[in-house]
Amino acid sequence: MTDSYLRSLGFSPTNEDRMANRPAFSQAWRYQHDHAAKDGTPLFVEHSFGVDSCRLSALPAPLDAHDVFATVSLHDEPALKTAVAAFYAAHGGEGPLVVHFVPHRFLPHRRAL
Repeated sequence: MTDSYLRSLGFSPTNEDRMANRPAFSQAWRYQHDHAAKDGTPLFVEHSFGVDSCRLSALPAPLDAHDVFATVSLHDEPALKTAVAAFYAAHGGEGPLVVHFVPHRFLPHRRAL
C-alpha cells in the first residue's frame, strides 16, 4: 500500500505533520476515511510496526480483536477496496464528510521588555 493509493480510496493521514518525528510510511501509519458511514461510524485503516497486514476499524487504534472490522495483507489492494465497500454496506452506505481536526498554529512573538 502506498500513500497515493490510500488517498485515492478516500483516506487521509490522521497526522499530517511532516516533521522529522513522523515514522517512515513503510514502518507504521494510520489513516481515516474522508467520509463517515451513514450511521456516523468513522473508518480507520492502520498498519502497526512489524506486522505484514493492515486493520480496518471504527477506532483509531483498536486494542481488542472484536474492534477490528477486517484485516488485509499490505500488498492486497483489491482486498482493501472490497473491505472498505463491505464496511459501508454494513453501515448503511457512505455518509457525510468527516471534519478533521486542524491544530491552531498561533505562536505569539515575544516583546523585548
